[in-house]
Amino acid sequence: MTSVFSNAALDDDTRRGLIFQGELFVHSATPASRALVGFARELVAEAFGDRDPETAQHEMEVGAFAALLADLKPRFIHHPRCRVLLPALLEEMGCDPSRTYFDVPRLRTSTSDDYLTTGISYAFHPHRDCWYSAPFNQVNWWIPVFGIVPENAMAFHPRYFDRPVRNGSARYDYAEWNRTSRQSAASHIGTDTRDQPKPEEPVELDPQIRIVPEAGGLLIFSGAQFHSTVPNTSGRTRFSIDFRTVHLDDVRAHRGAPNVDAACTGTTLRDFVRATDFERMPEDLAVDYEKRAHDNPLRPASA
Repeated sequence: MTSVFSNAALDDDTRRGLIFQGELFVHSATPASRALVGFARELVAEAFGDRDPETAQHEMEVGAFAALLADLKPRFIHHPRCRVLLPALLEEMGCDPSRTYFDVPRLRTSTSDDYLTTGISYAFHPHRDCWYSAPFNQVNWWIPVFGIVPENAMAFHPRYFDRPVRNGSARYDYAEWNRTSRQSAASHIGTDTRDQPKPEEPVELDPQIRIVPEAGGLLIFSGAQFHSTVPNTSGRTRFSIDFRTVHLDDVRAHRGAPNVDAACTGTTLRDFVRATDFERMPEDLAVDYEKRAHDNPLRPASA
């Protein structure tokens, strides 16, 4: 069973424990989430000029649209304003900023009717973030920038939270991905030739859960959730923000969701910084997680 908690008044330790069991949390927009979304809208409006960013895909050549996103998205990700807004949001949501680490917030797009589904606007097939070297104590935060509908939301496939799916994660190493594939995203238009972990057996996408938060609302879930980008048939490009957190105590104790099928190597832990002072995750923990990933009993003997 998967439960959806709406505006639950729980402390962060309790919330994380339930998230690691596969539960989903949705919260109404808060002052801090509205501020983050408002800043994203400012950058989006600046990039698109007189065009409506949600319908600009119907007016622009796809290469020009991809080039615009290739400039817009890094500006949002690395803007110093995000380093002010995101810790404020975490503290508002009850996280302990001295023990909560976060990665950069990403501005995502999902275009309608297969306009651009590769590279800079990648439409994610069903997957777990843990197939991409994410730790099993990772908590994902997802926020719509404009209003969304079920036809351009995300889908969760709860049948598979504790049920393995044959996949290509054994071929994925995070350090190698950063070295060879991450920077080329904007060049993949029409087809995306990068080898990313995908299901390698048929999966049943129903039953599925689609949560539709308001603009600025928050969807919080485990990085081990099996989820996908809904094929967008809404006629409008979806803009959203996502980022990830880990709690230092969970990392040290290796407390998190179960690993049912991930066989990747490497770790994303070095991407996380402490909310109070932006210090990176202690290196000894990253090394420990890399070793455990290499020794993972789910990895095939030939890998």
